[in-house]
Amino acid sequence: KFLIVAVDYFSKWIEAEPIATISAEKVRAFLWKNVVCRYGVPQVLVSDNGTQFASARVRDFCRQIGIRTTFTSVEHPQSNGQAESANKVILSGLKKRVQDSGASWVEELPRVLWSYHTTVHSSTQDTPFNLVYGTDAMIPIEIAEPSVRTTAFSEEESD
Repeated sequence: KFLIVAVDYFSKWIEAEPIATISAEKVRAFLWKNVVCRYGVPQVLVSDNGTQFASARVRDFCRQIGIRTTFTSVEHPQSNGQAESANKVILSGLKKRVQDSGASWVEELPRVLWSYHTTVHSSTQDTPFNLVYGTDAMIPIEIAEPSVRTTAFSEEESD
């Protein structure tokens, strides 16, 4: 299995999806479903020079919807530091979760991403969740236990 990862450079938000095989069609489908349909069309896609990213199919897809593509240097993958950093965070989190729970990494991926999305990052002084959605994430415990936010919520005010 493989993991395809996209990172928003501003918010540090990570989208990641396990896939059985890596191909240009899988990349195109991931970009459409996990990026464009959720957040809109990004200005730029920075990727490594893998054939699945550099393929005519992915380049044509990006060109058709207005995404500029750029590729990192083969000799310097660190030039895509955000993605490299995201991969390290995901891998570290998955190792710990799998070791602690005994579950598969595919099952633990959503928990690792949730933790990442709801943690304040030093570079932004905010959580990726807040930067993307403009509000703090409601954590599961807030549903069962009253908090300031859930107590102050009024259905009439939200209409």
